[in-house]
Amino acid sequence: MSQPDMSQLLAQAQQMQAQMQAAQQEIIATTVVGEAGNGLVTVKMDGGGTVSEVKIDPKVVDPEDIETLQDLLTGAFHDAHQKVADLAQEKMGPLSQGLGGGDLGGLLG
Repeated sequence: MSQPDMSQLLAQAQQMQAQMQAAQQEIIATTVVGEAGNGLVTVKMDGGGTVSEVKIDPKVVDPEDIETLQDLLTGAFHDAHQKVADLAQEKMGPLSQGLGGGDLGGLLG
């Protein structure tokens, strides 16, 4: 059995690294919208986790029931974060499999 060509392996590794960087940039550039309460509360977040917008329907603003609004906000943030995680898995998963698997948790902090 012959030894693998090191220059070919290095070229493949560089190509894989370039693909991973491109996928990471695509993830960061993507915007997702998390929502709760059937869209009564929405959170717009980029793939890097930066929130750019929070919208709250006036129907859920009740001074007597702040807990529900807090729960809706928490749910919308969670939904947005999950969408970013799903996007990262979709974009990076196939690439990480080429490297023998790996955990993408570090990508999202």
